[in-house]
Amino acid sequence: MIALLNLIVSLISIYIWIIIIGVVLSWLIAFNVINTHNRFVYLVVDTINRLTEPVLRPIRNVLPNLGGIDISPVILLLLLFFLQNLLTYDVPMWLGLSRY
Repeated sequence: MIALLNLIVSLISIYIWIIIIGVVLSWLIAFNVINTHNRFVYLVVDTINRLTEPVLRPIRNVLPNLGGIDISPVILLLLLFFLQNLLTYDVPMWLGLSRY
């Protein structure tokens, strides 16, 4: 059971990094630092958008319009950190497994 929890926590960590990379890429595109006409850059941005948009869209629908500021990645990161800590510390304790 601990191995399964470790796998889920690792997948959450990878997804956290994907979200952070997506935010940084969106800033770089917004300030014209990188060009999306480059095929490799377009593929990377498209892949990251396909991985993050299905999760960010419902959060954006709930949040009020803040103009040009999108805080949905911050809220998603907070939720993922909470879930990661829950799976790391609380679930093993509830199951009676000695984790820490």
